[in-house]
Amino acid sequence: MLGPELLQQMVDVVALIRQRMKTAQSRQTSYANVRRRPLEFNVGDNVFVKIAPLKGVMRFGKKGKLSPCYIEPFEILDRIGERANQLALPPDLDRVHNVFHVSMLRKYLSNPSHVLRHEALDLLPNLSYEEVPVQIIDRKFTVLRNKEIIFVKVLWRNHEIEEATWETEEEMRQRYPDLF
Repeated sequence: MLGPELLQQMVDVVALIRQRMKTAQSRQTSYANVRRRPLEFNVGDNVFVKIAPLKGVMRFGKKGKLSPCYIEPFEILDRIGERANQLALPPDLDRVHNVFHVSMLRKYLSNPSHVLRHEALDLLPNLSYEEVPVQIIDRKFTVLRNKEIIFVKVLWRNHEIEEATWETEEEMRQRYPDLF
């Protein structure tokens, strides 16, 4: 059996632990709130939606990604809670759910002089699309102790030359033999 002094000491220790955890949680929240910018959209606003282009090249067992893109302005039909919005999507995106978190949206400020280039993309249900290589820009050799690895710099469709990536020539020959 526990004595009353020991029991009171344990209650005090638990109260101290709770108080320290609350202090740490408050500190973490204040750090996070400084870095987070408030995003809020109204009904009728136009927003861009973020999509992720996948290269389709397996690198160390994972699919590589290029920098995310934002596609055409969509109108917000309804706000669902504080952080979600329902968008008016065109019929070619009927496979994609039309409710998005604000982190996937970027505000579009309309300007009559804007000319938006629209390219039809074949989007997957997870808002990604398969990228296709256009051409090989450069080639380099890396010499290891007992073998030589050849890398090629690949320019991908829908991306600028600054976003070209280095891939191994062997993988590119297997996946895209018509490129060589």
